[in-house]
Amino acid sequence: MVETLGIHELWLFVLSGLLLNVTPGPDTAYIIGRSIQLGWRGGAAAAIGICCGCLVHVFGAAIGLSALLMASSTAFTVLKWVGAAYLLFTGIQMLLSRSQPIAEPAAAAETSLSRVFWQGALTNVLNPKVALFFLAFLPQFVAADSGHKTLAFLALGIIFIFNGMLWCLGVAAFAARAARRIRQSANVMAWINRALGGLFVYLGIRVAMLEAR
Repeated sequence: MVETLGIHELWLFVLSGLLLNVTPGPDTAYIIGRSIQLGWRGGAAAAIGICCGCLVHVFGAAIGLSALLMASSTAFTVLKWVGAAYLLFTGIQMLLSRSQPIAEPAAAAETSLSRVFWQGALTNVLNPKVALFFLAFLPQFVAADSGHKTLAFLALGIIFIFNGMLWCLGVAAFAARAARRIRQSANVMAWINRALGGLFVYLGIRVAMLEAR
């Protein structure tokens, strides 16, 4: 099936994807922070949200939306400023938020997990750099004369995201287990929330400074 889709050097793709996934970055920092705050469920919600955001870009690369971002400076600029505004707003909101009690009602916990998921997803969906990454990375492993490029991009993207999901869930489990005592301190939890807010502000500034190429 791989050869039919025109995919070549799958082993190299998988190896490269694993190395990219295990390299520490903003996504890993976000997952660790949420795991410390909310435990395994919080880290898992962050990981799933991030992977769903990547999945949107995989579909975009498959149907040509990422190519549109690269070709159209207007489309790139609009997405860039929307993404930067979202990240900056979220980051500033987290920086200014007051510390919450450690023990929350079940309904509030569910709301927090939903918020964590959507923050992870939107951080990736609204980042044009992620879209351009998949557009640049996936075609390297698909034959130029393949008649099934869309399916090939989807297959490679799903493999990449699946491997990334396993790694991210492992990171969430490890961080949650290691941080049980940390969660007992309201002050530490407040500083972790501020650190995550600073991370979002940093990402927002970095996205705002991106330039279409």
